Amino acid sequence: IREAVADGKLVSLMGLEGGHIIEESLPALRDFHRLGVRYMTLTHSFHTSWADSSGTTETPEPLHGGLTDFGRTVVREMNRIGMLVDVSHVSDATFFDAVETSRAPVIASHSSTRAVADHPRNLSDEMLRALADRGGVVMINFYPAYIDERARAETTAWFAEHADRLAAMQEQAAGDPRRRATLWRAHLARYPVPQTSIDVLLDHFDHAIAVAGPAHVGLGADWDGVASMPEGLEDVTGLPGLTEGLLARGHSPETVRGVLGENLLRVLEQAEEVSRSMRREAARAATPQRRATT
Repeated sequence: IREAVADGKLVSLMGLEGGHIIEESLPALRDFHRLGVRYMTLTHSFHTSWADSSGTTETPEPLHGGLTDFGRTVVREMNRIGMLVDVSHVSDATFFDAVETSRAPVIASHSSTRAVADHPRNLSDEMLRALADRGGVVMINFYPAYIDERARAETTAWFAEHADRLAAMQEQAAGDPRRRATLWRAHLARYPVPQTSIDVLLDHFDHAIAVAGPAHVGLGADWDGVASMPEGLEDVTGLPGLTEGLLARGHSPETVRGVLGENLLRVLEQAEEVSRSMRREAARAATPQRRATT
């Protein structure tokens, strides 16, 4: 990543959003890693057979009370191969189980702060501290419905008002995701989903930096996954405004550089080191057995 950026290139990491994608298979997890996937969100908006989700619009009843034994095995295997454990979308119990189980720092790839906006997708102060204590990073989500109580109510009303039209577009697309995306974009252009201000978003950064510490906060915008963004951050060209906002609120250039990417790179480096360490441990443990067999 560092070499590519130094060469003037843009870099995007591949990830899996939801542990259901591996279909309860550790070999599948390893195959995804071989293909270049470097992080996996343990759940999406629903439970898996081995981990509980926070849900999205509603919090589902717990199924496992956190991670199952197999879920802990998945986390340890992710550590071994060097894949980041992502705790966005997971239930509170799954969060603490994952942080406790993982030998490498974990990330919340797109979660904001519950103290500023009380949404189950966000992290409480206790969770922020636990994440930071293990070296992890919370990457702040920009979605107005997650970061602003007013926008959340207005967004809920918007989806209720447009439910019939959205269902009709789904049927019209007939399973074609590109067609559905085209219809969706046209509808949003005509009937925008409620937004919030960049100041509300900056409140989440301020709180996360204060509670977790400046080395444990990053960007988790979620541009590809939500229906609206704060005003001025509708796409990546607005990021300089976020940088300016962080600096204007008194955060040092060093803190801002960390938030903009250095903190995540540090976690990636630590995950790689944990992977090397676990592989060395496994090799040492296997050596006496090979000698005895010989």
